[in-house]
Amino acid sequence: MERKILSIAAAAVLALPLAVCAAPKGAESGPNYNKGMNVQVGPRPYFLVDDMDAGPLKTKLESCANGPFKKTDFSIGHRGAPLQFPEHTKESYEAGARMGAGILECDVTFTKDKELVCRHSQCDLHTTTNILATPLAAKCSQPFQPAVLDANGNVITPASAQCCTSDITVAEFKTLRGKMDASNPRAQTAAEYLGGTANFRTDLYSGPSSGTLLTHEESIELFKSLGAKMTPELKSASVPMPFAGFSQQDYAQKMIDEYKAAGVPASKVWAQSFDYNDVIYWINNEPAFGKQAVFLDDADSVADLPNFTELQGYANDGVNIVAPPMWALLALDGNNKIIPSEYAMNAEAAGLDIITWTLERSGILADGDGGWYHQTTQAALNNEGDTMETLDVLAKDVGVLGIFSDWPGTVTYYANCMGLR
Repeated sequence: MERKILSIAAAAVLALPLAVCAAPKGAESGPNYNKGMNVQVGPRPYFLVDDMDAGPLKTKLESCANGPFKKTDFSIGHRGAPLQFPEHTKESYEAGARMGAGILECDVTFTKDKELVCRHSQCDLHTTTNILATPLAAKCSQPFQPAVLDANGNVITPASAQCCTSDITVAEFKTLRGKMDASNPRAQTAAEYLGGTANFRTDLYSGPSSGTLLTHEESIELFKSLGAKMTPELKSASVPMPFAGFSQQDYAQKMIDEYKAAGVPASKVWAQSFDYNDVIYWINNEPAFGKQAVFLDDADSVADLPNFTELQGYANDGVNIVAPPMWALLALDGNNKIIPSEYAMNAEAAGLDIITWTLERSGILADGDGGWYHQTTQAALNNEGDTMETLDVLAKDVGVLGIFSDWPGTVTYYANCMGLR
């Protein structure tokens, strides 16, 4: 969902892969076959609760250890479950649904023949797929260039490539396989470049029989079959618009049209964009979908955040939901206790609902490596269990509608324990 990609907690190695049950034969044609699935949150939430400081919240969460757990819209699968599965793949989405995510995200971009597909960026195929190991590498905007190293093996110029969905047709896109988003800056060959997966992740689900890429239309049908609601993000184009006559408005409309053609009610779709004009377009031209369109905030620091007047302006324009990063909603009081931020209070005063991103996507909190996502609360974080403390403030004190997570089972565990739907 977000533009920032930082390291995920190394402690995530304890979040062992979940076994995602296959659909019964023929069931893929019938929506909601998996609606009553046995939700499995995996071991990570238990690890986090065990690591918490003693107190009422830990006691409450411990009391819920035996479940049972149910799907909840409070838990949003960020690109599926990319802590261990290649993002925006069938396998990642199925894992997110198995962990109880009631809403799943397809980031939407387009191919050379203007078909919509699920990718975090229009130009990330060189790090998120096997394209450089296929004949389609010849079609990449920028072919692979090996790293330049000095006599001591130090990198002078890192290895590079750029391969975009707009470089290839949708049929060609569908021949690729997804992998963990990574590259090796020291690579001398394309095969080496495709490596570089962080040691707290795994390539177990990046083989030739997994990493299944999806078109946007296919993601809709998959999410229907999983009984999940949908939050597509219209990604900024990396090519000049209009693209071969395909305008930004055409792009925004096509995404909505694919939900309408699939018979998905607007109430089950939260369309997102960092581009305010996209959100206003949906409000004005597709009011049923525009009612819960989400304006994503890409602020880098507190100084970049909108003030109350700006937030009120969004509401006056018909925007109902904003989605800033987690740190924007949190601050510390004089005792280093996590509390709602000024932004959070201003958004509430303006009558705006809030969704936030992204849990389980940072460094080891105990090492002071909460990074970008915890930049306003790092001084209060001293163990991995503080993930749950952060989650609790966002849910109870800020009152967010839902939380994106790279391991949706963590949010599912919390939401079920606290009686959130």
